[in-house]
Amino acid sequence: MANMSLVKNPMPTQEPLVRAHNFNEVATGYTDEIAMDEALRCLSCKNMPCVSGCPVNIHIPAFIDEIKKGDFEAAYQIIAKTSSLPAVCGRVCPQETQCESKCVRGIKGEPVGIGRLERFVADWHNANTVQAPVAPESNGHKVAVVGSGPSGLTCAGDLAKKGYKVTVFEALHTAGGVLVYGIPEFRLPKAIVAKEVETLKALGVDIDTNVVIGKTLTIDELFEMGYEAVFVGSGAGLPNFMGIPGESLKGVYSANEFLTRSNLMKAFESEPVTPIMKGGNVAVVGGGNVAMDAARTALRLGADKVYIVYRRSLDELPARKEEVEHAQEEGIDFRLLCNPVEVLGYQNPEDPRDPKNGFVTGIKCIKMELGEPDASGRRRPVEIAGSEFVLDVDTVVISIGTSPNPLIKSTTEGLEVNKRGGIVVNEDGLTSRNAVYAGGDAVTGAATVISAMGAGKTAARAIDEYLSK
Repeated sequence: MANMSLVKNPMPTQEPLVRAHNFNEVATGYTDEIAMDEALRCLSCKNMPCVSGCPVNIHIPAFIDEIKKGDFEAAYQIIAKTSSLPAVCGRVCPQETQCESKCVRGIKGEPVGIGRLERFVADWHNANTVQAPVAPESNGHKVAVVGSGPSGLTCAGDLAKKGYKVTVFEALHTAGGVLVYGIPEFRLPKAIVAKEVETLKALGVDIDTNVVIGKTLTIDELFEMGYEAVFVGSGAGLPNFMGIPGESLKGVYSANEFLTRSNLMKAFESEPVTPIMKGGNVAVVGGGNVAMDAARTALRLGADKVYIVYRRSLDELPARKEEVEHAQEEGIDFRLLCNPVEVLGYQNPEDPRDPKNGFVTGIKCIKMELGEPDASGRRRPVEIAGSEFVLDVDTVVISIGTSPNPLIKSTTEGLEVNKRGGIVVNEDGLTSRNAVYAGGDAVTGAATVISAMGAGKTAARAIDEYLSK
């Protein structure tokens, strides 16, 4: 019998005041009973509008129908036909603007909790299935994938399932790209990413870490080594800064550096290999998901007070609603309609050897008001003259976006890029170089995990067509 409730089954979570002081996953997941009850909210629409909102075209009604029957493994196998990272997507994809935005149950209530159900199914499979997938018979072709983020892993997985010998080259010491260095443990446990990577290895994918394409090897050298096609999924790891005075002071981080030190290099440990500023007051500049991650990480690292400084209002905040709500529940102080104009630092002109010299002491901001819409369609923030004020902080994290990694374009002849540094591709992901494909943040700049996965799937399909001729 259908469940006609107008609201989703809520996601169980840790209590805010508890989770704000640990790195354990915030959401604890649906039980079998909750998942089956939520699945009964799905009307199994014949025209499947939700599928059109999914960049990797998961057969959503089909997998939810299996949950209704209690056959969770069958549900997983349906998802796995089109998604290489279901446990990841169920946690970090913005379903509210994609598949769930198309759900007809959302017309007069809340849509079906598609993302929560995907997470449940993937977690059930990982907890209850020990048999690894079997690598298919080789088709004799070799493909190189640059970068082990979501686009690279998806491309590698799709090609491996077709019998290609795929090697993924990763610059860092751990595979996963932004999934391991950019997204905190409390949102995406690293064991889950490792499990997804192990699944790909079982399909025959080789992961070669500590290889910087453009330095250790070039794309041209990959072809000389016998690879017949190359997919570039090197991400958008170049942080943007504001260009305001004081950004070079001690205690100013890009969000990329701050999160990498914590997530990948475990700076939160009592005796970390890499240092990080802990305690005191922290200001995070920006309003996206990465800003929320940085602010909530700072809180868990022991900050006394954490501010989000954002130049527009709450309505324009680009971060996911769920992440904003979690940050507010945990006590993050949102300073909206404010924009930094200078980072302030301690200076003792009488003693240049004073160890406090050069450290952050505050951030000067100016209040804003919203004017006419800009090119993005959002109302443009305008400064209010004479409204400057100072927040007393010890650490500033700049989270205003990233640009595509410039290394590959600077070391590869004939590779066309746009004015933002993104690699130019056609609708199939093909670059200006024959047999070189690209996708994900290396093309678009910082975007979502699922859109990067969609680009990886598109390129894998095109590579298969190219090498099958």
